Amino acid sequence: MDFFPLYTATVKVTGGEAHHARASGVVRSDDGALDLRLRMPGELGGPGGGANPEQLFAAGFAACFHGALSLLAMRAGVAIPDAEVTASVTFGRDPVDGLYSLVTNVRVCLPGVDRTLAGELLRATERTCPYVKMARSGNDCMITLET
Repeated sequence: MDFFPLYTATVKVTGGEAHHARASGVVRSDDGALDLRLRMPGELGGPGGGANPEQLFAAGFAACFHGALSLLAMRAGVAIPDAEVTASVTFGRDPVDGLYSLVTNVRVCLPGVDRTLAGELLRATERTCPYVKMARSGNDCMITLET
């Protein structure tokens, strides 16, 4: 079966005043809904005071997981009005090549939902959420040099 696109988000990043996106990048979506400044976090030697790529990835991951969880809960007739999804993305050294890698940790709180049922919902969400699928099995990534 071929991939069937439903929506494409397009975001451009430039280097900002330091000509280095992680240090001073500017992020803009093609529709203008996203427009923010990137700053290197203090933990990586930067000044902090702005968003960074790991935060943006964590936000997307948590939002997508929450959306998939909500959809599956609704289909199962389970109310989860107070559901919380927290994603932590850790930037660090890759033990395989010594370069860099990301590790994602997702924590879900489902107040008032039976623990067994909650576990079933989480397992189903893991199979449904595109971010989890990408993190576990990769995704197609095409890189093109434009002139």
